[in-house]
Amino acid sequence: MKHSVLIASATGLSLALVSPVLAQSHAGHDMSSMPGMEMPPAPTPPPAPAPAPEDEEPVDQTGYGHRIDRPQDMPLAIDRIEDQFQPGSGTSRLPGREGMMHGVHLMSGDWMFMVHGQASLQYTDHKGPRGDDMTYVTSMAMATAERQTDWGGIRFSAMTSLEPAMDARGYPNLFATGETAGGVPLVDRQHPHDLFMELSARVDVNLGRGRLFLYGGPVGEPALGPSAFMHRGSASNNPEPPITHHWFDSTHITYGVVTLGYSAPKWQIEASAFRGREPDEARWNIETPKLDSWAVRATFNPSPSWSLQASYGELKEPEPLHPGEDEQRFTTSVHYANGKGLSAMGAFSRKGHDGDNHNAWLGEANWDIDPRNSLFGRAENVDNGELFPDPLDPLHDQHFSVTKFQAGYARHVPLGLFDLSLGGSANLYAKPDALDAAYGDNPWGYTVFVRLKLGN
Repeated sequence: MKHSVLIASATGLSLALVSPVLAQSHAGHDMSSMPGMEMPPAPTPPPAPAPAPEDEEPVDQTGYGHRIDRPQDMPLAIDRIEDQFQPGSGTSRLPGREGMMHGVHLMSGDWMFMVHGQASLQYTDHKGPRGDDMTYVTSMAMATAERQTDWGGIRFSAMTSLEPAMDARGYPNLFATGETAGGVPLVDRQHPHDLFMELSARVDVNLGRGRLFLYGGPVGEPALGPSAFMHRGSASNNPEPPITHHWFDSTHITYGVVTLGYSAPKWQIEASAFRGREPDEARWNIETPKLDSWAVRATFNPSPSWSLQASYGELKEPEPLHPGEDEQRFTTSVHYANGKGLSAMGAFSRKGHDGDNHNAWLGEANWDIDPRNSLFGRAENVDNGELFPDPLDPLHDQHFSVTKFQAGYARHVPLGLFDLSLGGSANLYAKPDALDAAYGDNPWGYTVFVRLKLGN
């Protein structure tokens, strides 16, 4: 097998500044025991306010899933565990008990800044005639600036990656398809992400018990599908992208997005206009934004442990090698988090054009047993008609139902502001016998990784 090595630099990360306020007190002399110097009785403190009923619905005044019944000196964007929902990628929502994103939070006046990043050195080996092995680095860095006002709030987001430094063919991922390299469709590979993964802004205006919001930018994510895999708690330790990525969350890097929506404590509805074409092979630049496609999404958070979404989109010519072919995509997903280390997601998607539909199913989970140990797994099934792109191949355009099973473990080592994780996963596949000649009787694979993440 061909073995290639990619060495990439990790993105620079910021340090947090902490400014605690110290309270001063004066110690007096006790004179109550001296004759004639009896002290007056201490004033009776006012009664403590009655606690709010447990079933009282928290009022979201930030638009990002944050409650306001917190100490006055606590930044609005930090309280997480009791929120009705948490922000995912783009404008998507996750369960409130999903937990706080790793990273460093800084306050400067009325602004709160968050810096987050990670770099992962990985070796993967996928067995079989179409398999490959490779050592490579994946990376991501993001920053947000958020300010809350009496009328609403504003938020700026940026996310980048150094993955364009690797070969355009990306890295092995058996049975994955999507995008191109050298004008040839990528099959059994995962493409690298672009340098600019997000450059967006969001403005929220208080309206009733919720907020009307406008989101957009030259690089963003439309209201289509669940939160992208690298932002879901259920995939937080998994080193491999799903082979169903281009069914559920491939639009998480889109050049040109405008989304209008309304966010309430338990539900959200939104609509987007965006560019339907997938990113091209020039991954260092920003492509010309367009608004030629549309999507709608509804999300329901019945409790802090659950989040459900359904979305539909019409994508204008998403595949550069298939001009004139528009895509219709429907997705639905259910997310669960118990606030005690367990996160899970189940999802279904159907995409197609001209009545030629391809379905995909995905189930994944992550269990942080304790701060040092995590287990994770994924099972997914995809009806894929893109495994043989050569028009002369007798299996060209035929659909094959393929199932991937994956299980893994990660060990975490805290290093101050950083978290070092060491782990690995193994894969097995179920496929039709017609694929034996191309993939072998029993293809399988594994990945090992060392990941450095800001935050612990």
